[in-house]
Amino acid sequence: MNISVNVEQNTFHLYNNEISYIMTVLPNGQMGQLYFGRRVHDREDYSYLLEMRSRPMSSCVFDTDKSFSMEHIRQEYAVFGTTDYRIPAMEILQKNGSRISEFLFHDYRIENGKPKLPGLPATYTEDENEAQTLIVGLEDPLTQIRLELFYTIFEKGGVIARSARFINNGVEDVHLTTAMSLCMDLPDSDYDWIQFSGAWARERYPKARHLEQGIQSVGSMRGHSSHNHNPFVILKRPTADEFQGEAIGFSLIYSGNFLAQAEVDAYDTTRVLMGIHPAGFDWKLSAGTSFQTPEAVMVYTDQGLNCLSQTFHRLYQKRLARGYWRDRERPILINNWEATYFDFNEEKLLQIAGKAKDCGVELFVLDDGWFGKRNSEHAGLGDWFANPDKLPEGITGLAEKIEKMGMMFGLWFEPEMVNEDSDLYREHPDWILRTPERKASHGRFQYVLDFSRKEVVDRIYEMMAKLLSKAKISYVKWDMNRSITECYSTALPADRQGEVYHRYILGVYDLYERLTNRFPKVLFESCASGGGRFDPGLLYYAPQGWTSDDTDAVERLKIQYGTSYCYPISCMGSHVSVTPNHQLNRCTPLATRANVAYFGTFGYELDLNRLTVEEQEEVKEQIRFMKKYRRLIQFGTFYRLQSPFENNVAGWMVVSKDKKEAIAGRYKILNGANQPFERMYLQGLDADIQYRINEKDIRYGDELMNCGLITTDASAGESAPGEKMSYDFESKLYMIKAEE
Repeated sequence: MNISVNVEQNTFHLYNNEISYIMTVLPNGQMGQLYFGRRVHDREDYSYLLEMRSRPMSSCVFDTDKSFSMEHIRQEYAVFGTTDYRIPAMEILQKNGSRISEFLFHDYRIENGKPKLPGLPATYTEDENEAQTLIVGLEDPLTQIRLELFYTIFEKGGVIARSARFINNGVEDVHLTTAMSLCMDLPDSDYDWIQFSGAWARERYPKARHLEQGIQSVGSMRGHSSHNHNPFVILKRPTADEFQGEAIGFSLIYSGNFLAQAEVDAYDTTRVLMGIHPAGFDWKLSAGTSFQTPEAVMVYTDQGLNCLSQTFHRLYQKRLARGYWRDRERPILINNWEATYFDFNEEKLLQIAGKAKDCGVELFVLDDGWFGKRNSEHAGLGDWFANPDKLPEGITGLAEKIEKMGMMFGLWFEPEMVNEDSDLYREHPDWILRTPERKASHGRFQYVLDFSRKEVVDRIYEMMAKLLSKAKISYVKWDMNRSITECYSTALPADRQGEVYHRYILGVYDLYERLTNRFPKVLFESCASGGGRFDPGLLYYAPQGWTSDDTDAVERLKIQYGTSYCYPISCMGSHVSVTPNHQLNRCTPLATRANVAYFGTFGYELDLNRLTVEEQEEVKEQIRFMKKYRRLIQFGTFYRLQSPFENNVAGWMVVSKDKKEAIAGRYKILNGANQPFERMYLQGLDADIQYRINEKDIRYGDELMNCGLITTDASAGESAPGEKMSYDFESKLYMIKAEE
C-alpha cells in the first residue's frame, strides 16, 4: 500500500498489490481523473493519460487553447457551468444567485489509517498500517469555500473509500444544493449496469442493462434507502461473469435519500455519481461551518463478480460492522411475530419459549405489541413501556423468566414512529414531520417522529435506555415501517427545510450510537418492514439486518442471492417460518426452509408447539447442525454458483479460510419429468486436497471445481427401484471435508 505524489507533475498515485488510482492537477487548477483499475507500475509522468483534443462547438476554459474544454476531460469532482455540461458532483447557491464555483488545487496531506467522519458511519481501521488516506484540499478563491476530497486505500483488496467535506471560510452564507460522495469519470462506456431493485417482500433483485448514451440511475426519495432500490450498483464488462472479468462496485454507506447514477456522454465517456439525492436537498452552509458527505466505497476486480462480492464482504464484516458481536457467531433465535401477531399474553409467550428451549433455541424475541395500548396498528407507538394487561410483571419480569429457562431475551422497538393514539403524541403533537396547514399522510396509521430535533431523539433514548438498563435484554430488533411524507420540521426556519431529510438520518445514527455505546453487548438487528433500510449505513451500528419480511424459502433464494452481491452472510437475518407461508401461501418442506435459512443468522418465526413430534425432532437436528457449522457459514468465503434468476436450480457454497471444509447448497424450485443430468461446479477449494462429500465419495478439489459435483436427482429419466422420488422445492446440502 502506498500513496505516491509527484510534485513536479502534480500527480497522485494510490496503489496496493491489486489496484491503482491515479489523478492529477489539471492546467486550470482543477482535479482530473487519469486511471482506476488493475495495479500498474508507479512512474513519474502519467500525462499521456490526459487526452485532450479540440472538438467542434465546444466551450473552452482558455482563450488561447481550443482543446481544453471541461466537457471532454475526466474529472475528480466536477462542477457545472464552466465548460462542463454534464451532471455535476456539487453545486453551491451563492448570495448573488450564482451557482458557478471554481475549486482549484491548494494543498494535500497524507494520513496513516483513516480519519472518522463526524456523525456518520464509515469504514475504519484498527491499526494505522491497514490503510492510508490522501486528503486533497481545493479552494474557491471567490467564495473562500474549501473542499476536501478524501481517498482511503486499504492495504488489502481493490478498495478505495471516498468522501468530501465542504468548509465555509468565507464571510457569506451559501446553500449547498448538491454534494455527492464520489464522482468517477471512466474512459469508455462498455459496461453492463447492474442495480439491485424490487419492492416489499422482493428486495434486491439484480437488474442488468448495457450502458447507452444518456443517464441511467437509481435512488430513493422516501427518507430511507428503501425496498425499491439499494445504494449499491455494479459496472461490469459484458464478458465478465461470476468467475472472471472486470467489474467495479459502488456502495454508499448511508441510510437516507440517495442517488446512484451513470451518465454516458456523446463520446462514450461514463460519469458515475453517488451520494445524497440532490432533489429536496439544500444545506445552509453558514460562514465558519462545514458539511461532511457520507462515505462511498469503490471496489475494482478483474476476477469476476464473486471476487467483487467477497471484497465487500470482508471489508463490511470486519471494517464496517463493529463491536462485541462483529466476530461472534449469532445466537439461534425464535421470534413470536408470525406465531401470535398482536394476540398474546405472558403465558402464551412462555409456552412458545419453553418449547423453543427444548429444541435448542438460544434467544427468544418478543416482537410488536408489548407496549402502551398496542393491540393493533392503530395505537401505542411512542409509548415504550409494557402493557400490564399482556405482561403483568412487565418486560423485566418476562425477561427474567426467559433467562431462567436458559435463553437470552430480545425485544422489538420502532423508535422513529408514533401513533396518534399514544401518550407521546398527545403530549407532543408537534413532534412529527408535518407540513404546516396541510394534511398529514399516515402509513400503517403511524407518523414519523422528527428525528432532526435533538429533544425528540433524547426522549426516545431515555425510554429505550430505561428498559435496557432494568431488564435483561440481549437483543434489540429495530424496526421502521413507513417512508417519510410531508417532510417539514417546525424546529427549523424556512431556509433550512432542505436539511430535514439528512438531519433525520443523522438523528437515527445518533440514537444508534448512544445506545450501542451504552449497551455494547446488546445485539442490534436493523429492520424496516424487512429490507427497506438494508444498507451499509446501518451495518455500522447493527451487525445484522432483517433481510426481508418475506420468509418463503423459494423467494428467499432470490432475495438472499441478490443481497449477497454486496452484503456478507453474517448480516442477513433469515428464519424458518410456518407453512403455508404467510406471505405467499406456499407450502415448502421444513428441510428446504432450513437449508435456505442456514445461509444467514438463522432462527424460527413460528410456534414450535404447533409442529408434529416428527417435525420438532427435525427442528432439533437443524439447530444442532447450525450450532456446529454456523461459524463456517457466517464467516466463511461465500460463492454464488447457480442463479435462481436464471435457472430452475439455484446453488451457493461457503468455504473455510483454510479450504479444508465447505458446505454447498443445491435448491430445485420446480420438479420436472425426464430432466437432463446435472452438475454443480464448486469454487474456492484446494485443487490438491482430497475431499469427502457427505461422508461418502472422495474427490480431489480440482475434480469438484472442473469436472463438477454430480447433483442429478430422480427427475432425470425413470426412477430406479427403491429410489426416493424428487419433488417441488427440493433441496440438498453437500458437506465437503478434507481427508486427513
